[in-house]
Amino acid sequence: MIRNRDTLPATPSATLALDCLEAGIEAADPRRVVSERVSLSGDVLRVQDSAYDLSAFDRVLVLGGGNAAGYVAAALETVLGDRIDDGAVVTDNPVETDRVRVLDGDHPVPTASGVESTRQMLELAESAGPNDLVLAVVTGGGSALMAAPADPVELADLQAVTESLLGAGASIDEINAVRKHLSEIKGGRLAHRLGDARVAGLLFSDVIGDDLSVIASGPLVADDTTYEDALDVVETYDLDVPSPVRRRLTDGADGTYPETPKAGDPALDGVEIHVLANNDTALSAAAEVAEERGYTPLVLGSRVRGEAREAGKVVVGIAESAAAVGEPVDPPGVLLSGGETTVTIRGDGDGRGGPNQEFALSCAIERHGAVARGSADDVVVASADTDGIDGNSAYAGALVSGGTVDDRTAARRALAENDAEGYLDANDALVETGPTTTNVNDLRVVVVESPPPE
Repeated sequence: MIRNRDTLPATPSATLALDCLEAGIEAADPRRVVSERVSLSGDVLRVQDSAYDLSAFDRVLVLGGGNAAGYVAAALETVLGDRIDDGAVVTDNPVETDRVRVLDGDHPVPTASGVESTRQMLELAESAGPNDLVLAVVTGGGSALMAAPADPVELADLQAVTESLLGAGASIDEINAVRKHLSEIKGGRLAHRLGDARVAGLLFSDVIGDDLSVIASGPLVADDTTYEDALDVVETYDLDVPSPVRRRLTDGADGTYPETPKAGDPALDGVEIHVLANNDTALSAAAEVAEERGYTPLVLGSRVRGEAREAGKVVVGIAESAAAVGEPVDPPGVLLSGGETTVTIRGDGDGRGGPNQEFALSCAIERHGAVARGSADDVVVASADTDGIDGNSAYAGALVSGGTVDDRTAARRALAENDAEGYLDANDALVETGPTTTNVNDLRVVVVESPPPE
């Protein structure tokens, strides 16, 4: 999976860190997840603990979108075969299928192809009747991929506000609060389009805490945010948004446009949600690899958030504590964490790299200082986005230690200019997977070795 292993360090610590990353990503692969959690026996389709009698339905439809949606659709075809009558999913990661149309879209900024693909998917959704079973696939990346701008917003307006929110370092729930109120599909509106059909939502979560209203902007569930909340986000970050965006939000707050569906809306009654995979899926698999190699795994949590470079300092501090005094884990150990950190653009905008690279470079800078003061170089950090793309970079993340940094001033300058990729690339620290088949948020692995014998 990691394409450039031969250019990365091959020490036992580095090898373990990379193996943990690979195991975590592979555990959330849709083909593996669907085969473990979805099955068909006769006419009975089982999804986790729920059963659906297919003989009670006229049609079985597969629809939805996200980075992993095509692979989920293909995996569902393996389970259901010709029991699937029709389907359409929007993704930027295409795969060959027989019965489900895999339609093109783009991420993280929506494009015209995504709008057209979403229109086709919605046509299928609107054809669903009360005797149909809809398997609604929703995965990370669905917010951008399933693009359906609401009047008077145009695609260019949606692109501009999305780029502004990403550049401002807004959190995913803040971004989605805005996007839900500029969309005809997000914030429960897809459930409205599906009418009286029976709906089984099949979700791959890339959201901290698996908040169903945030995953792909919650197209199947109630939305507790409002037009006022969306306006607050715009004002908080002092965004210069296009006039149609501001008009939509302002008029919505005044009651001109209907709010997104709230709890108790009848359109949501026929929807049952199944979270098939999440960040914990990846963390658990990585922990198993560490334990098999004789290292004590400690999962710090799947909800780490905040500025990436600051999170790096915190995690390195925990690792240094473990190395020095055996707390919170006695070496050899592996600290694991997930979640989603953010990057605030501070440079001129020309830098490359995402949260995982900034996290890793921050760790490397901190460790360089400790090693320079006489500490052993006994901590290795690997951090990657499980979808294989970190921010505006073609790389998934990075693998670093105290030795990665050879010029602390240059490293700090790269971090200040949001150009982590440039520095890490020059020091052969980038991790390349290419786009993976999944998206369950970030995975960070910190290997802490035992101190050398006296």
